[in-house]
Amino acid sequence: MNKQSVHDYLQSKPGTFLTQPFSQDSDVYKVQHKMFATLYEGKEGQLDENNEPVFWLNVKCDPDEALILRDKYESILPGYHMNKRLWNTIVLDGTVPEDEIKKFIDDSYQIVVDNLPTAQKEALANLS
Repeated sequence: MNKQSVHDYLQSKPGTFLTQPFSQDSDVYKVQHKMFATLYEGKEGQLDENNEPVFWLNVKCDPDEALILRDKYESILPGYHMNKRLWNTIVLDGTVPEDEIKKFIDDSYQIVVDNLPTAQKEALANLS
């Protein structure tokens, strides 16, 4: 997945909105004012096969699953600038399958939604 396809999928989640509190180059995706993902250009000079910058995606995850995923994929790292126990960074270099990335986004979104107050969960349910 590239930056645009990841952005589109993140935006498709009910109640999601985009903010840029850190910089114009760092997109933060929130549901009910709670962050569930970030998307930003990775390390300077890191380019994909089309000579485009490689983007990094941070997602929340179960702490045990986070460790398993880091062992499974070289391009999944402890959350960059995040709580390394609860967040993973996915380097969008084409080595992690698209369906896996979508699952990680779904899981991150659901972790945040599951921890919302009941009234906020009900408001989201009405959007679906």
